[in-house]
Amino acid sequence: MNPLSAPTAATTGATPTVPSPKNAETARAFEAVFIGQMTQLMLESVESGEFSGGHGEQMFRGVLSEHLGTAIAAKGGLGLAPHVLDQIIKLQEGASNGN
Repeated sequence: MNPLSAPTAATTGATPTVPSPKNAETARAFEAVFIGQMTQLMLESVESGEFSGGHGEQMFRGVLSEHLGTAIAAKGGLGLAPHVLDQIIKLQEGASNGN
């Protein structure tokens, strides 16, 4: 096993769980919102110069950061979605086991 790879069901003895499309989409959406929030904070930290968009730019910065987050997540994101999906699956397995 590669030390950087995650343990698989064959190495852990667990049965593999196939994530539902709904859970996978939830994880991707979470990552998109997270990236959108990060880009919004980055955009707020930039000082406006002589060529700023004025009041209109300030109004639509939130929309821009939301769309940037969605676009970045659609292209693969930061690698957060697989980890979120793993946690969703663990939570669902725990709920189905009565924990």
